Amino acid sequence: MTLPEIAKLGHVAIVTPDLEKSLWFFRDVIGLEVTEEVNGTYYLRAWGDFEHHSLSLTAGDRGYVDHIGWRTKRPEDVEGFAQLLEKAGTEVKWIEAGKEAGQGRAIRFKLPSQHSFEIYYDVEKPKVDEKRRSVLKNQTYKAWARGCSPRRFDHVNIATSMDVQEILDYLGAQLGFKLREYVRYNNETTMAGWMSVTPLVHDIAVISRPQAATPNQLHHISYWLDNAQDVLRAADILSEEGIKFIGPGKHGVSQALYLYVLDPGSGCRVELFSNSYLILEPDWEPVEWTEEDHSIANTYWGESVSDKEMNKPTIEA
Repeated sequence: MTLPEIAKLGHVAIVTPDLEKSLWFFRDVIGLEVTEEVNGTYYLRAWGDFEHHSLSLTAGDRGYVDHIGWRTKRPEDVEGFAQLLEKAGTEVKWIEAGKEAGQGRAIRFKLPSQHSFEIYYDVEKPKVDEKRRSVLKNQTYKAWARGCSPRRFDHVNIATSMDVQEILDYLGAQLGFKLREYVRYNNETTMAGWMSVTPLVHDIAVISRPQAATPNQLHHISYWLDNAQDVLRAADILSEEGIKFIGPGKHGVSQALYLYVLDPGSGCRVELFSNSYLILEPDWEPVEWTEEDHSIANTYWGESVSDKEMNKPTIEA
């Protein structure tokens, strides 16, 4: 029997108490394209995203993540994951095709930390109207049409008050994620881990926040820009809009250039991300960072991500 596999990170569904402000932020400032609006939910994607959406925005009484979506490698993998998860004691709920715009039948379930995940395969890849379409056949929209203009959705970082190692073990055993880098204190307490199913250093990160109000918190979502100059350009755009941000800087973990900014509508933190490295070795050994070099893991240079409340999660996930 072939084990089911996750191919990639698909999308994050955000509920926001100020839909108008969140839509302005993600569409006009970050620069995502609106695919469509259905029953009050706006579906957006970056100019290089091919799926129907990488982000959805829905109005609600508070800011939180409804679910994080992952696409499988094969259609039958959705059913395969449903069977494996139920066998492991995880409750699985089926979502019928069309309930989420642009998406086929899917399953939803919760991690031990109560973060809500969705797994699907069938998805629409809408064509773009002539006015917005790139002349490049291997690209969806015109780049630089508006705002910071990231190419694609990159990763999510979740925070929990639970034992981080328990969540990393679950992601590895049940969903096939591979540990790439991690921070461990005193050779026993895992404070953070970066995992992926792709050659990226991380499709998902899990970090410890013992004082968090709930075990299911979101630290940030991330969109990818092509190079360091694009991150600096994004800093100019944010400054012109009067929006405060943290960075730019460079992480030790992932070696990526970063900039962090909050959506003023939902409170969701967004990382604008570039450079980094790819993992192509089949026998990759996870890189360990200790308490002594944790600061370098966070910030190799630049404005420290531990400054200005960055150690706090943003919204519930």
